[in-house]
Amino acid sequence: MSLFILLQAAEAVLNLSLGYMGAAIGAGLATIGAGLGIGKIGQGAMEGIARQPEAGGDIRSTMIIAAALVEGVAFFAVVVCLLVAIK
Repeated sequence: MSLFILLQAAEAVLNLSLGYMGAAIGAGLATIGAGLGIGKIGQGAMEGIARQPEAGGDIRSTMIIAAALVEGVAFFAVVVCLLVAIK
């Protein structure tokens, strides 16, 4: 509720539409979420390698695949937000 009020106030002051601001907020949240997700993947991989150093190669390659998938989803979300902003 308060976010909607804030967006309405920003619309009145900046004369922008709510769609543009919503797309910008969505792109920012997608980027932050991807950063946190990749950070958690890296943390888990480093802990796993520390516990079993002999499995480091397998853990590292699995980590890279998982991080690439998270990055792909984040990129897709940002593109969708930009397409919404363009209309």
